[in-house]
Amino acid sequence: MNKKVAFFLLVIVFLVSTYFSYSFFSPENSGGLLSPLGRSDLSTKTGTNNNHINNNTEDTAPKTETCPLNGAKFSKAQREKWEKRRPLGVMIENHTDARPQSGLSRADVVYEAVAEGGITRFLAIFYCQDAPYIGPVRSARIYFIKLLQEYGDYPLYAHVGGANTPGPADALGEIRELGWANYNDLNQFSVPFPYFWRDYERLPNRATEHTVYSSTSKLWQYAAEKRELTNKDEDGNSWDRNFTQWVFIDDDSKNPKGEIKKISFGFWENFASDYKVDWVYDKQNNQYQRFNGGKVHLDKNTNKPITAKNVVILFANESQANDGYEGGHILYRLIGRGEALIFQNGNVIKSSWKKQDEESRMSFFNADGKEISFIGGPIWIEILPVGNEVSY
Repeated sequence: MNKKVAFFLLVIVFLVSTYFSYSFFSPENSGGLLSPLGRSDLSTKTGTNNNHINNNTEDTAPKTETCPLNGAKFSKAQREKWEKRRPLGVMIENHTDARPQSGLSRADVVYEAVAEGGITRFLAIFYCQDAPYIGPVRSARIYFIKLLQEYGDYPLYAHVGGANTPGPADALGEIRELGWANYNDLNQFSVPFPYFWRDYERLPNRATEHTVYSSTSKLWQYAAEKRELTNKDEDGNSWDRNFTQWVFIDDDSKNPKGEIKKISFGFWENFASDYKVDWVYDKQNNQYQRFNGGKVHLDKNTNKPITAKNVVILFANESQANDGYEGGHILYRLIGRGEALIFQNGNVIKSSWKKQDEESRMSFFNADGKEISFIGGPIWIEILPVGNEVSY
């Protein structure tokens, strides 16, 4: 072999190894490695169109069945679908480069809290509806795990890595201790393509960490086929045997409507205006439209605004984990009691929340100690540090 050929082969080997090393070792901001899914034509690899996706095909059947997570009404055919699966929590990021996100409008319940640096993240709970595209999917945080624990036995948890610094914020360590690892935990590091994939075209010119997507149907399929987790576990136990439903009432047009037109708040006050939230009340449809950083919050799947029937402002003690992580992991005390504001029907209910332990359902009570009923439909729970101001 002459020197020119040898040199050429060395260059080829170097370029190939560099490409795969970059694909495999691209860092996720919370620690861990991202898998080498690489750039690809997702319309070919996933069998899904890469444009806006809307599977909200109008179901004309009578809406007689109540979703056990948020009280919304669906058809019997839809109920037959959800009765074969278990709740699925998905970590969806809210970095400005991740917007507009996909799938949030199809979640039954959504929790929002700061992940770090004033940047919030969503735990979207899916059960009664499917979302064909969800993401960008991001990393786990320990307080979201504690909230997800109340959704019955072994709820599915989809995320990309997670906080793993030893200490009180070690989300991946908590997953292992709970016995979730490689079972109901659907960490992208252990769940292969095509259940997670990268889409560089959906949000062009974004950094790699904003490109991981999935779909509810694929995740429920993986859980059933690979982990033997449908509505029952491998031992035949139903996920909801220890699940407590909230109290729901129908969205009755005869209910008196209030005059609170707008709810506004920030998570880290005087900081991160891109994460300021407004909920604007639509009296005609009796729902709240979300604004994210001063702009209408759209779901990329439908290109329509995200709305909710109930908006809960939950106040919790926030503290630093002090675990040495450069980004500054934080903690929220979500066990015990605290104050809350619940907005529905254009009114506000000054309330309190109570959660006895990780697996207990968080409940909300009015000033008389009566449990508050939610209007059937999407529920958004916004977690703010104690002392934050909410204007309405």
